[in-house]
Formats: sequence, C-alpha cells, structure tokens
Amino acid sequence: MVAAEHTVTVRRSPEEVYAFLADGLNNARWRRSVRSVSLASGAPGEVGAVYAQRLAGPGGREVDGDYEITDARPGEAIRFRVVAGPARPQGAFLLAPADDGGTRVSFGLTFEPAGVMKLLGGLIHRTMEDEVHELDRLKEVLESEAPAT
Repeated sequence: MVAAEHTVTVRRSPEEVYAFLADGLNNARWRRSVRSVSLASGAPGEVGAVYAQRLAGPGGREVDGDYEITDARPGEAIRFRVVAGPARPQGAFLLAPADDGGTRVSFGLTFEPAGVMKLLGGLIHRTMEDEVHELDRLKEVLESEAPAT
C-alpha cells in the first residue's frame, strides 16, 4: 500500500471549503498538475459525479486522471476514487472546524499497486506526496479571495 496525507488550516468556514472542493471544476485553480477538467456525468459535487481530468504526466505527456465522488458530506468530507489513468488511488478530503474559526483540511491518498505498478511504487509515492501537498496552494487560493457571503 502506498499512502500520502497532508493537513492545512484555511481561514474559511468548512462550508466554504467544502463547496470549493466539491466543485471539481475548481481543481485547475489549485492543483498544478491539472491541465483540463470537466464534469463528465452526474450532478456537480454529488455522489456519483465523474470529473474527466487531463493531468501532467511523466516526460511532459498528459495522462487521464478521471475520478468519481463516492461520498459527499457537506462541510465534513468528500471521498473519491480515480477511475481512469495509469494509477487509480482512492482519496479523501476531511474537514473540521479549527479553533481560530477556519477549517482544518486533510487530504489523503491511498493506492494498492499491482503487477508492474509495484515496480513504480517509489515514483507513485512521490507523485502522491506532491499531490497532497497542493493543499498549501488551496490555502493560498481560498485565503486570497473574498469570503463568500
């Protein structure tokens, strides 16, 4: 099993952070690897919604990274599974109120490599670590915008 997790505190309410994360079209605003994203099926931010993504891959090539929302609890959690692409991890955004009135956001990814993917475990782990640390960019983006009213 390969896993990565990172946590930040964002000066926004859990509801605001949730709304931003649940709308997968925002991914390109804070995740550097996302080249394009669109809603492929389902209702935006709802369980069963599938977002089609093209991601920066090895050697500058783009790869698929489509994902499906598997759990959506406003202000609390979004879970997803990657359904297209070379690696297909599962992930979760967990939200909790922070003492300062903001939101504690944890982003975790897990992946069980099989077959030839086991040989790429180190590369996959580094990529997953880079991805979860994009939360630092999420914090910058959300805190630089005016709060929702």
